[in-house]
Amino acid sequence: MIVAISSDHAGFSLKETVINQVKAMGHEVQDYGTCSCESVDFPDYAAVAAQALAGGKAWRAILLCGSGVGMAVVANKIKGVRASVCHDTYSAAQGVLHEEMNALCIGARVVGPSLAEELVKAFLNAEFEGKERQLRRLQKITDIEEKNFK
Repeated sequence: MIVAISSDHAGFSLKETVINQVKAMGHEVQDYGTCSCESVDFPDYAAVAAQALAGGKAWRAILLCGSGVGMAVVANKIKGVRASVCHDTYSAAQGVLHEEMNALCIGARVVGPSLAEELVKAFLNAEFEGKERQLRRLQKITDIEEKNFK
């Protein structure tokens, strides 16, 4: 499976760790930048990876910035993307299991490399359960998205 990855300058320090973990799990990485710690604008990098995800060019996305928040805000502006900041493994898996989250946002100034690896594992190993109540709730999310993203 292809995993889209992007970061801004603040998330760049954690990007190699994340890429290595994704590859170690047998997935392919599509890197959407940035390629250094030189200051950039996070919306540019979040949007391109989220658009790739929404366009079917990636199965999931992992977005890195200082807090994870900026990337999540931008990614959720793209129709079809369900992104969340997760700094614990429970949330990284639970978001997929119940809400079919498809983009994980991590703050490189919040978590270190070891926890980032565990977050990636939890996120990529989780599968949407698709129980009736979850499908009903996901449909409500999709209905809201359709109404507001015309």
